[in-house]
Amino acid sequence: MKICSIFKSPRKDEMYLYVEKSVQLARVPEALTEMFGRPVHLMDMPIKPGRQLARVDVDKMLSALTTQGYYLQMPPPKEDYLLDLYPDRPQSGVR
Repeated sequence: MKICSIFKSPRKDEMYLYVEKSVQLARVPEALTEMFGRPVHLMDMPIKPGRQLARVDVDKMLSALTTQGYYLQMPPPKEDYLLDLYPDRPQSGVR
């Protein structure tokens, strides 16, 4: 079992960073921190194999914590109907 700290990105909705509480952000690469923005701490939680989380495969997350020191949860893909609200509208010209 590991105790994880979970951070959210101030730049991208529904992007989260999981790290071991004991090392916090020490193993997160600088390039990721720049892209992620200044992490906002949400909570700490115990995680063990087999635990169910809404959008995270816990086994992959635990493996990533061990091998790279963090797990990045990306936002879910947008539904097609949200991407194009007006599919019949011409794409060029002035309105």
